Amino acid sequence: MTEHSGNKTRYALPVSMVAVLGLMVSILTGMGSAPMDLRDATDSEARSESYKKDSIQSVKAFLEVYKVLMSPRCMNCHPAGDVPLQGEDSHLHAMSPQRGKDGKGVFAMKCSNCHQASNTPGLHTPPGHPDWHLPPADMKMVFEGRTPHQLAKQLMDPNQNGRKTKEQLLAHANDGLVLAAWNPGEGRSTPPMSHEAFSKAWNTWIKKGGFAPPAQ
Repeated sequence: MTEHSGNKTRYALPVSMVAVLGLMVSILTGMGSAPMDLRDATDSEARSESYKKDSIQSVKAFLEVYKVLMSPRCMNCHPAGDVPLQGEDSHLHAMSPQRGKDGKGVFAMKCSNCHQASNTPGLHTPPGHPDWHLPPADMKMVFEGRTPHQLAKQLMDPNQNGRKTKEQLLAHANDGLVLAAWNPGEGRSTPPMSHEAFSKAWNTWIKKGGFAPPAQ
């Protein structure tokens, strides 16, 4: 369609064609943003669901976690005092090594003197890991003697747990020194459940709110 104005000729599109072109622009513009918005919404919903609080499930999961933390493989390195524990009955370490400021011993008696990068072959010989140590003196993270209520509260408190966030606590379940509990060397028991089961309970406890069992 053409229109004449003075010496100039202008071309005007039919109204129907203008409408069609407008619709196509809207569709093309929407194609670029809709999938991204949908993905973001889905991710957000998934994160919200995975962190949905449930005190009953959280407490139930921690009671499973507690069984592992109070086993010799965990508690022996989380003593109330500055001497690590030893054996299935968690008695004081026979050589009386001291925690030290960094948790790695004092003077010539360093943890790494006996605890090498891997388990020493043989029955009841020192277990190993490249970073064998107790928690440091300024963050002792004591397990020994703690009730389920006390230990859960302690682990969720950044001022007592090594200043860890929830995300860091979740990752800690797969720390190399934690995993060493399931490879303790000949003559030693492993924790009372598999690492897979422990990790699942640990994640459930934290993601469902990190609730502490009632005080007794």
